[in-house]
Amino acid sequence: MTTARELMTGGAECIGENETLEQAAQKMKDLDVGSLPICGEDQRLKGVLTDRDIVIKCLAEGSDPRATKAGDLAEGKPVTIGADDSIEEAIKTMADHQVRRLPVIDGHDLVGMLSQADIARNYPEERVGELVELISY
Repeated sequence: MTTARELMTGGAECIGENETLEQAAQKMKDLDVGSLPICGEDQRLKGVLTDRDIVIKCLAEGSDPRATKAGDLAEGKPVTIGADDSIEEAIKTMADHQVRRLPVIDGHDLVGMLSQADIARNYPEERVGELVELISY
């Protein structure tokens, strides 16, 4: 059984819940990523912030990214996958919640991010289309 830990991108960096969306955008640029986990002062995962969230939920609404905090966009309980959960479970979770990236946790610690692309690169070629269809309907 292949696990999330085996395919994830390790060393995920968080954006603090009290950091601004401008800081988040700069961090995304510096790291060349499209999403960042949002972590609280307690280092627990509060949500995931995407570049699209910044555009749609801040800029398009006329809000100031220098004043809006990352935590303001953290909605509900974050969807995660356990580090030792199977890739099949990760695919099911992505499909059920229609997300393309999952924070990978070990206990309460963020240990990485697992993306649809991480799975596709390691999935049997004949099943990649099925994977994309499940997650992107």
